[in-house]
Amino acid sequence: MILQSLVRYYETLAERGEVESPGWCKAKVSFALELSEDGTVIGVVPLKEKDERGKKTVWIPKEIRVPQMLTRSSGVAANFLCDNTSYFLGVDTKGKPERAIECFECAKEKHLEVLKYVESPAARAVKAYFETWKPELALVNPVLQSYLNEMMDRANLVFWFKGRYVQEDGEVQAAWETYHIQDEKETEGICLVTGERSSIARIHSNIKELQGAQSSGAALVSFNAPAFESYGKEQSYNAPVGNYAVYAYTTALNYLLKDRGKMSYIGDTAVVYWAEDGEEICRNVFAAVSEPVSDNQETVQGVFKNLELGRAVDVDSVQDKLNLDQNFYILGIAPNAARIAVRFFYMDSFGNILRHLKEHYDRMEIVRPATDSFAYLGAWRMMQETVNQKAKEKKPASGLTAQVYQAIISGGRYPNALYQTVLGRIRADQDNSEQRIYKITRGKAAIVKAYLLRNTNYEREVLTVALNENSKNAAYVMGREFAVLEEIQEKANPGINSTIKDRYFNAACATPGVVFPVLFKLKNSHIRKLESKGTQIYFEQMLTELEDKLEIQEDGTTWPKRLSLEEQGAFILGYYHQTQKRYEKKEKGEQK
Repeated sequence: MILQSLVRYYETLAERGEVESPGWCKAKVSFALELSEDGTVIGVVPLKEKDERGKKTVWIPKEIRVPQMLTRSSGVAANFLCDNTSYFLGVDTKGKPERAIECFECAKEKHLEVLKYVESPAARAVKAYFETWKPELALVNPVLQSYLNEMMDRANLVFWFKGRYVQEDGEVQAAWETYHIQDEKETEGICLVTGERSSIARIHSNIKELQGAQSSGAALVSFNAPAFESYGKEQSYNAPVGNYAVYAYTTALNYLLKDRGKMSYIGDTAVVYWAEDGEEICRNVFAAVSEPVSDNQETVQGVFKNLELGRAVDVDSVQDKLNLDQNFYILGIAPNAARIAVRFFYMDSFGNILRHLKEHYDRMEIVRPATDSFAYLGAWRMMQETVNQKAKEKKPASGLTAQVYQAIISGGRYPNALYQTVLGRIRADQDNSEQRIYKITRGKAAIVKAYLLRNTNYEREVLTVALNENSKNAAYVMGREFAVLEEIQEKANPGINSTIKDRYFNAACATPGVVFPVLFKLKNSHIRKLESKGTQIYFEQMLTELEDKLEIQEDGTTWPKRLSLEEQGAFILGYYHQTQKRYEKKEKGEQK
C-alpha cells in the first residue's frame, strides 16, 4: 500500500514536470571537468553555490540533472557522466590506489560502451578523455591542483564541453536511455506494486534525504543475508518490485523529504504527507494545522472554524479551496542504520484527518498562562513534555512518538505509555528557581486531560478547560487544596525557593491520606505568619469550603488513603486549574 501510493504520487508529479523521468535523477555536484575536443582536461568549473544559513554563509554543491545513479554498498560499479574522483580521475584519499585504478577502469568501460555508436563532439570528447587519461599523473596535473583536495572529499564530478554539461547533449541522452532500458532487462517477473510483468530490480535505490541515515542513503526495501531470503530468491528478488516502481517510489519519497517546509521531524521520525490529487494546498494546510507555530495560530483557528461550520476551507487565499473528500496519506519513517524503519502509515479522507486533529486540539485545550501564546500544541511540542529538559538528549522515545502521532491523526486512543510517561515526568521534575521549569506545565496538564477524555470514562466534570469550582470529585478537590496550601506557604515566606510541592507533591498525589495531615499541620504554622488577618480568614474559609466537598472516609478523615492512576490525573488537573486561577486573580487585582 505504501509503495503503491508513492508510485501514484510520482506519476502525478511527473505529469506536472516536477520530478525527473526514469533513467534520470538530481544529484549534488561540486565540480565539472572541462574537456577539449581531444579529451584533454583544460579547466575545472566550480559548481558550488552560496547558501545563507542563519548568520552563516556556506557553499553547497549544485543540484543538477544527471543520468540515474547506482546504489552502491560495496564493490565497484560506475555511474554514467556523474561520479567521484575514484571513477573519473582514478585517485582518492582512502589509501588504496589499486582500487582507485579499478574504479577508473570500470568507469572507462561503461562510458565507452554507452557512447560506442555516438559521434557527437561532446561524446567524442568524453570517449577520448577515458582513452587518454592517466590516473598516475592526476595528482600532479596543473589544471586540477587548486581543486584536487576538495574534489577528493567525496565530491561528485561531471563533464563540461563547450559551455554546457555533456549530459545535455541530445545524442548522449538518447544513447543513455537506450542503454538504461536494456540494462534493466535482467530478470523479469510480476511486480508486486503495479501488478504488471516487468524487469525486477535487484537492488532498490536509496532514500537520501532522511536525517540520521547514512550519508549514502538508506533502503526502504532490502535483503542482505540468507536469513531474510526464501525460495532461493536472493536480494530484492525476494520481494519482486519492478525497476519502474522502484524508481517512482524512491523519487517521490526523496521529493517529499527534501521539502522541509511540507514535512516534519518528531524525534527521529520523519513525517511526510501528500494528497491523492497532488495539490500543494492540502500539504500547506496539513503542515499548518499539524505543527502550528507562533505566527500561524489564527490561520489554524480559521481552518478549524470553517471546517466546523461546513464552509469551504482555505489557508491564505479564497481562491484555493480544499477537496475534503480526497484521500490523504501520512507516512512516518525513521533511520535504522542502512535501512529505513516504517513507524506508521495512515490514509483517510482529508476532511476526516482534519476533524481528528481538531478533536485532539479540543481535548488538549486547557487554561494557559498569560505568557503562553500557543493556542494549539502540535505533536512535537506535546512530545517534548515527555522529555527531561535538563538532559543533553532532548528526544522523546521513538516508538511512543509514532504511536501518539498515529492516534492523533486517526482519532484513536492515546497509548497508555503516554499517560504513564507524563506522570513519571511530573514525579521526576523539580522546580528550578532560576529558570522556573515547573513540575506541572500547561502541556503536561493538557496531555493528562486529553488522555482521560479519550481513553477513560472518568468524570467529565473535572476534565474541563478551566477551574470547576463546583466539582466534588475527591482527587480534583485535593489537588485544589494542595495548590491553596502551597499559596499560603509562599505568601507566608516571600521569595522562598522550595515549597511543599518539591517535597510532598508526589506523595500527596498517590497517598493523600498519609500526607495531607502533615500538610495541614504545616499550614497552621504558615498561616500564622501572614500579616493580614483578612488574608488568614480568606484562606481558612477557602480550605473549609474545599474540605466540605470531600466525603468522610472509614478512618474518620476526609482524605482517601491512595489514588488510582486516573485519580492522580484528576489531582494534577485540580492543582493546575487552581494554580492558574490564582494567577488570573493576581492579574485582575483580586488577590486577597
